[in-house]
Amino acid sequence: MATGRSMQLTKQVGEYLVCAELCRRGLISTTFTGNVPGFDILATKENLQTTPIQVKTISGPSWQFDATKFLDIEISDNIQTVRGKTEVNPGLIYLLVSLKGQNTDEFYICKVKDLQNMMHQKYTAMLARKEGKRPKNPKTTHFALSPNDLKKHKDKWEIITKGTA
Repeated sequence: MATGRSMQLTKQVGEYLVCAELCRRGLISTTFTGNVPGFDILATKENLQTTPIQVKTISGPSWQFDATKFLDIEISDNIQTVRGKTEVNPGLIYLLVSLKGQNTDEFYICKVKDLQNMMHQKYTAMLARKEGKRPKNPKTTHFALSPNDLKKHKDKWEIITKGTA
């Protein structure tokens, strides 16, 4: 099990790798090292268009989420029902980093709405298979996504460098 220190190091490595890569791609970027709610990095293009970026970094097999950040989930009599999606910042970009080793790390880039739609589809399907009841803890809204779930978003830097998000 990861310690608080190793988790903090993983988080910081991911944020600094993303900032460095954005700078290589011609954007000014800065990390706030977890001190700003809602985003970790601001990236600014030459025309001063600024994009907030949320970074999630793993050194293991999957990224962990609380589904309630993306989905409106009702729990009644230990049965979960997805009632819809929560309101999210449409300009927010998620940059998910999988630490593999020097020069082999992987980057998955998507708009928050794309991540939310993916989570809605997968979480709803998971609940359907389990008839709405999470087996170990019926009240948990924990959810994981793996690099395989996000493969179509791998290295989509153009979402930030060319997009208007």
